[in-house]
Amino acid sequence: MGDQFQTTKWSLVLTAAHGGDRSREALEWLCATYWYPLYAYVRRQGLDAESARDLTQSFFVSLLEPNSLERIDPGLGKFRAFLLVSIKHFLSHHREREGALKRRMDDPSFRVDLTDAERIYGLEPATGLSPEELYESRWARAVLLRALKRLREESETTGKGPLFHKLSGHLTGDEPDYDRIAQEMGTTTGALRVAVHRLRKRLGALLREEVAQTISDPGDLDDELRNLLHAASRA
Repeated sequence: MGDQFQTTKWSLVLTAAHGGDRSREALEWLCATYWYPLYAYVRRQGLDAESARDLTQSFFVSLLEPNSLERIDPGLGKFRAFLLVSIKHFLSHHREREGALKRRMDDPSFRVDLTDAERIYGLEPATGLSPEELYESRWARAVLLRALKRLREESETTGKGPLFHKLSGHLTGDEPDYDRIAQEMGTTTGALRVAVHRLRKRLGALLREEVAQTISDPGDLDDELRNLLHAASRA
């Protein structure tokens, strides 16, 4: 288990911030995977779509500036917490940076595709969640969706894609209509129940792997999983 955590994306970034290497690739992966919670946080601050896109993109570019990693606090052992603290600091100073903002927007070094950002944000409830709560819940959703995507890819590779697609909506929610789906799939109810159990078990393992990529201390894994599931209940 120790070796697994030594090579996680966030551990690479934290190590590189204090003299290691391989950080840029890991940081780009993390940012590209979890960009939407930040965009939603910025929009919930009252900024319009264009400003939110510009600021979110500029924030990501700022993380890759030569001295940015030196400013990372090892005490922020969770990438989720690091991003939230960092975006708050960035937004509090963004007016001072407006001159550099437009230059950063044309920087080809790293860009996150925000094409669908506003379409997704348009589906968010207008009220009920603070910017921080929205960030947390959408972070949780992003982690869950990555785990589900990996499970789908595994299922398709092993020829079980149709079964996954039939059951995917029930793996984290309500129980399926076992009798109906078993009849549609040409199997027995008992066999279908076993399949659902196995898919849920595998999803849980993949979810742990995804969360592990965003923390530096393996002792935080169970706590972070609990936080994620609580936040996901608001998603």
